[in-house]
Amino acid sequence: MIKKIMIMIAVISSLALVLPGLSAASEAIPLDAKLEYNQGVDYYKLGLYDKAIKSFRTAIKVYPDYIDAYYNLAVILDYTNQHAEALSVFKQILLRNPNDYESVYKAALICEKLGDYNNLKTYVNIIPPTSGYYKPAQALVEKLAIKTTTPEPAANPQSNVAKTSGIYENIVSPTGITSDVFGNLYIATFTDNTILKITPDGKRIVFVKSPKLNGPISLARDSVGNIYVANYNANNILKVTPEGNISVLLDNISKPYGLHVNNNLLFISSQGTNSIYRHRIVK
Repeated sequence: MIKKIMIMIAVISSLALVLPGLSAASEAIPLDAKLEYNQGVDYYKLGLYDKAIKSFRTAIKVYPDYIDAYYNLAVILDYTNQHAEALSVFKQILLRNPNDYESVYKAALICEKLGDYNNLKTYVNIIPPTSGYYKPAQALVEKLAIKTTTPEPAANPQSNVAKTSGIYENIVSPTGITSDVFGNLYIATFTDNTILKITPDGKRIVFVKSPKLNGPISLARDSVGNIYVANYNANNILKVTPEGNISVLLDNISKPYGLHVNNNLLFISSQGTNSIYRHRIVK
């Protein structure tokens, strides 16, 4: 599951020794990155997944082409149900090595979990018959053919709220609004720094409440369910996964106001610079 530790620290000599069988390219990886990588593997073995994720991210920050660190990070994110984030990490591997068919196959598996069947087929078609992942990938497509013949049920066909006009009252300073394919409504509350979720039957849930939210003023959703937040007072754009995990997508956007998603592009209006930003989304 997790790729092997790349170096060992010899206590007596304090030298980093590259383990046998590794490519010469590993010699270019800085020692700090290798140490963080090893620590990530150790944390993984102890079941400390959040710490392992942090270590692998740090290793990548030190050495942005650290393929094994990307791989381990993606595997743990997928294991902890952060599927969209895991897919974005596997995409980073494929940007650096398009012939890493193991990562292509794992990206296809994640697309199945996300219900993104078009991209699943795209990944499967990349894998050549000579690869060991060709047959499993083809089996995945056959499974998909069966799965997609079954119509998806409506989110809540008995909901009276979803069928009528009306009003949602007593929401503190509501600003941005978006929705998902299941009929759930997401509302940013500017002064309360919260994103509320209202289900088709009218139930209210706090979807996100985080110190990172500071004046959320606009929301937009992409095709895999990620929600983007114009964080007006913090001058940044946040990304919220379908599981509610929140992270900073873009920083130093002066007074971001409006958001719009079109395919893989996110458009942002910046009141502070009288500009419209265009950002390519990695889903």
